[in-house]
Amino acid sequence: MSDRPDTPTLDRVSIPADLKVLSDSELKRVASELRAETISAVSETGGHLGAGLGVVELTVALHAVFDTPKDRLIWDVSHQCYPHKILTGRRDKIRTLRQKHGLSGFTKRSESPFDPFGAAHSSTSISAALGFSVARDLGGAPDPALGDAIAVIGDGSMSAGMAFEAMNNAGHLGKRLFVILNDNEMSIAEPVGALSSYLSRLYAGEPFQELKAAAKGAVSLLPPPFQEGARRAKEMLKGMTVGGTMFEELGFSYVGPIDGHDMDQLLSVLRTVKTRATGPVLIHTITKKGKGYAPAERALDKGHATSKFDVLTGKQQKSTPNAPSYTSVFAKALLQEAAEDDKICAVTAAMPDGTGLNLFAERYGSRCFDVGIAEQHGVTFAAGLAAGGMKPFCAMYSTFLQRGYDQVVHDVAIQRLPVRFAIDRAGLVGADGATHAGSFDVAFLANLPGFVVMAAADEAELVHMVATAAAHDDGPIAFRYPRGEGVGIELPERGTPIEIGKGRIIQEGARVAILSFGTRLDAVRKACESLAQKGITPTIADARFAKPLDHELIRTLAENHEALITVEEGAIGGFGSHVADFLANEGVFDRGIKFRSMVLPDTFIDQSSPEDMYATAGLNAADIEAKVLHVLGITDISAKRA
Repeated sequence: MSDRPDTPTLDRVSIPADLKVLSDSELKRVASELRAETISAVSETGGHLGAGLGVVELTVALHAVFDTPKDRLIWDVSHQCYPHKILTGRRDKIRTLRQKHGLSGFTKRSESPFDPFGAAHSSTSISAALGFSVARDLGGAPDPALGDAIAVIGDGSMSAGMAFEAMNNAGHLGKRLFVILNDNEMSIAEPVGALSSYLSRLYAGEPFQELKAAAKGAVSLLPPPFQEGARRAKEMLKGMTVGGTMFEELGFSYVGPIDGHDMDQLLSVLRTVKTRATGPVLIHTITKKGKGYAPAERALDKGHATSKFDVLTGKQQKSTPNAPSYTSVFAKALLQEAAEDDKICAVTAAMPDGTGLNLFAERYGSRCFDVGIAEQHGVTFAAGLAAGGMKPFCAMYSTFLQRGYDQVVHDVAIQRLPVRFAIDRAGLVGADGATHAGSFDVAFLANLPGFVVMAAADEAELVHMVATAAAHDDGPIAFRYPRGEGVGIELPERGTPIEIGKGRIIQEGARVAILSFGTRLDAVRKACESLAQKGITPTIADARFAKPLDHELIRTLAENHEALITVEEGAIGGFGSHVADFLANEGVFDRGIKFRSMVLPDTFIDQSSPEDMYATAGLNAADIEAKVLHVLGITDISAKRA
């Protein structure tokens, strides 16, 4: 464990109200000590480091100027909320981040009144803040009374259409509302698109930066002696590309850009707008992700997500994998297919590294597209590519694909366009908890007509499913795979397309059949090894497809066994539900077969280790073994053997 930093000024702060009795110079010391405390805590827990370091001064200034929790401070995505948690009564628990029964790595309403709105996906903050502002004016939530609403949103999150929808509505309503644009030129991946270029141009000309700020600041918010000077500066710069025009056209008063690490600037601007604002205001701050910690500043991702690390060197504690990750297996398999077919292209939404498409971009740059944090656009863009004769692979995390569901239905499925969905992080994901779990993709895709939905049981099957998707041109197709490393089996040199809708028998047995969908197959195998020691040998089958189902395989299993158990790492309404519906319509239940479906429970599972989450979900090997014994009515193994 690293040595704790010396934090005498921060030690005087238990809640944000304690900041209000400190001088500006003391607030600067709080920020310095808060940065050191954040680095120390994350070195012990791992987590999102760079984002929080980039907003340390902003966090202190916001809590010092505004009256939280009466004033609602809403962090977009909330990767950057660790300093906020330290200042809001949770410092004693900060070293439990992302652990079972510990602090969430994101803002969470049930955790603290200082977290008025939970978030772990991007671009929701302005909509929520506007909701709070309108609720305030309509007399909602009298205890505690609603005050101002402040949304802190990054330049990467601003690329999502939802942020502009919210700003357009906020400008139209004209409610008093504060949006802090935290512009660090760096979301998880390098920001892409016209908005990022626009923001970059705002402060590219160093000699004019102060003049731009004066010229384009919200003139009506300035103290009277400065208003005339600002108007003259604005007049002088007519015809030049000056910041803020786009935001002002949306109905916001624009202030900035300002140095987000200069406490004097931050305090001055925030105090001014808090005193004088009557409508929506956007404050444009320039920050540096990973600020104040050299290893994070040097890192390509600026310390976005780290494991435990040594504070002095920044070296992370990473275990040696026993097998390649599913993500890397997908990436390499896709490269193989793309080498043989120049119509194959790839689309991701601000996650090229997370999905493995950074490798595709390096080799086939003209065929790889990062659309930014814009899943809805990404799905429809892929649909357009497919309609234009290309073979797009749309690679997204399961939890993020949810954001583009209407486009999956309306733009892909109804038109039967052959978009290939590579769904990463399917199933439980450990420390990121419920917001990032890939629980619902099977349920929301397998109910769409014409969709093919696959799940890889291991990394070799994933290679074959990439090949299957590449060869499939008759409508949309999806394949899912989990976070982390594979099971460690030998990989084929090249994938071979699987016959659509055909599963496979893994082990022949008797009495009970277990039909697995996805990577819980490894847990099924382990359960059956234990059962074999008790004299029970179940049949094991790998479904491969949730849609179309392998009707022949399911009939065979149902006709030749007393019981059939399905196992999947997905929500109610997924694979098991489709199997049950088929069996019911076939009249199989009338013949007395016992059917059980093992799925994720009907609850959101909080952060923990993956092993503990599987135990909570009832999907580990011991749970599968217990289910087999129960369905067979076996309670005393020794008596059964006798």
